[in-house]
Amino acid sequence: MQDSITVIIPAFNAERHLGQCLEALRQSEDQEFELIVVDDGSEDRTREVAAQYGAKVLASEARSGPASARNLGAEQASGAILFFIDSDVCVKPDSISKVKARFNYDPEMSALIGSYDMAPKSQDFISQYRNLMHCFVHQHGSEQAWTFWSGCGAIRKEVFIEMSGFSEDYGRPAIEDIELGYRLVRAGRKIVLDHSLLVTHLKRWTFWGLVKTDIMDRGIPWTELILRDRFMPNDLNVMVSQRVSVALVFLVVILTAAMAIMHGFYILIPPLAILFLMLGRWWSEMGIEKRPIGVLLVLNGTLVLIAVLAYTYRMFWLMVPLLLSPGLLFIRHRYATVGSIRKLVRWVGVLYMLASLAAAAYYLPAHHLIFAIFIILAVIGGMNSNFYVFLAGKRGIAFMLAAIPFHLLYHFYNGISFIVGSARHYWNAVLEEGDLPASASKPDAPTAELKSK
Repeated sequence: MQDSITVIIPAFNAERHLGQCLEALRQSEDQEFELIVVDDGSEDRTREVAAQYGAKVLASEARSGPASARNLGAEQASGAILFFIDSDVCVKPDSISKVKARFNYDPEMSALIGSYDMAPKSQDFISQYRNLMHCFVHQHGSEQAWTFWSGCGAIRKEVFIEMSGFSEDYGRPAIEDIELGYRLVRAGRKIVLDHSLLVTHLKRWTFWGLVKTDIMDRGIPWTELILRDRFMPNDLNVMVSQRVSVALVFLVVILTAAMAIMHGFYILIPPLAILFLMLGRWWSEMGIEKRPIGVLLVLNGTLVLIAVLAYTYRMFWLMVPLLLSPGLLFIRHRYATVGSIRKLVRWVGVLYMLASLAAAAYYLPAHHLIFAIFIILAVIGGMNSNFYVFLAGKRGIAFMLAAIPFHLLYHFYNGISFIVGSARHYWNAVLEEGDLPASASKPDAPTAELKSK
């Protein structure tokens, strides 16, 4: 007999995506499940939308965060398996049956997680890049997982109660699911990553939203958790290759700054030009598809500024690819989807970037630090080559080139997050040793206390 299952969805002002999320559940092949939506103080029609789809709607007394909302849903759940999903994801028709089958097949398994698929709803570059990075990391992760993921994660209710649920110390979406996973591992519980358990992400990311989430809601608290538990598995986002990449990106920044101090500001012009050209896929989307006057002014202003600097310092060959870039971006946007021309456009783009790199290298001084920077960048590219090849295969070379600067930036601010998180951790430790209040510190156990029904 299959275990009963309860789907729990925390929601805050989720009217925009909740209907699609619940419609996907309605299309499930297996309809034998309980559905609970926990409204965490929404000010829109979240409750009405949930009620229209027959969900059992619970409400928090005030907004207290998704961890508290999930715990409230778990308290009221009747299923032996708790299946947590976010309000901005859509399950596949076979997701419910897969979750049930995996738990029935493996009685020793305490929790199960999946991943985003390769087809997010939002088609903009930032959302596609973020979603594909998450998908790649999870699809290449070990089946024996070391963390939990509440975006698409199931757990036995008895185990969830034993672990006291999600820590409610995180008042906003953060790493409460990772923290629960760490406690599960410490308790000797088995977590499985099922690469075939996929969900479609509906969220549209912005650049600043991406950076803020990665630093404030993920990087810093995750660092504190790692230091608290003294546990950093070689898997997912904290693989050894990723940690080394962070260190190497910092080294590149330091060496580049040293070169600028030694030779003058002009040495930064070729790298800035290449960076601008690599981001062409992003620029074309922002400047051609949306056409906001502010964005166009920024893009054209940046292009003109780099071109003027190149002219001032007599880097004439570098001006050629810069001045050609608007026309080439237009051609790519206009003809990239035409089958007979697509390959030609792609190869023109590749040759264009190679010529641009050659022009930039020509104006760089012959210095051993420059050589060292190129070697380090090559090492970083080699360590992350599987990801870059994955992006090129799924979205094309132009997409991959635009993603590389974002990925390097990701490694850079992960290093910043580690520094800040470490400082906070040790500062809180000093406060605790001195018996002083430390409001930012995280206790070893969650505050939530769940009662079985």
